[in-house]
Amino acid sequence: MAKYKNEGYDPEEINALKDECRQEGKSFVVVEDDDLDTLEEGECVHIQFPGQYQGQEVIFDTLVYTLRLHHSSLVYEMALEQVRKTYPEYVPPEERQLSYKITPELEEEAETALTEIIEEIEETETIKVQEHVEVDLESDYGIALDVCLNVEEITDEVIENFIRNFKANTLSLDTTLYSFTSEEEN
Repeated sequence: MAKYKNEGYDPEEINALKDECRQEGKSFVVVEDDDLDTLEEGECVHIQFPGQYQGQEVIFDTLVYTLRLHHSSLVYEMALEQVRKTYPEYVPPEERQLSYKITPELEEEAETALTEIIEEIEETETIKVQEHVEVDLESDYGIALDVCLNVEEITDEVIENFIRNFKANTLSLDTTLYSFTSEEEN
């Protein structure tokens, strides 16, 4: 029995995934991913599907997300970088260690600045994004795909459509550059 360095190329793994897909009645399976639980439902889905790459059967380990999510992530990263120039001791809540300490006043100042910078980046449309598919052949499991689509929500139908076009080599990505603004919650 052959031992595969990358299990995503192992025929046994691929057949197990195909069986799971058949049981689910879909061309893919959703991968439970704790890192994605914090995101809004439908903005990002981690899936796997079997397919061909250069004539070889493989598992595509894929992250599919909305263009709006991609844009807001880039805006947040840019704004955070700018805030850290003024408040180098500020660490965003999602990156804090248990031992992290900051005064409430300093935290409020930094977060107010962060909000203002985000609004400015959005208003000036500093960041623009477009649909894309990034392929990572160096992945630990199969071939990793990073798929960004201009849809309101990542549904099973959106995923099935992407997989069908990807496998048929008929995928047509929108090259238009888009910018978004945060939706105010009232």
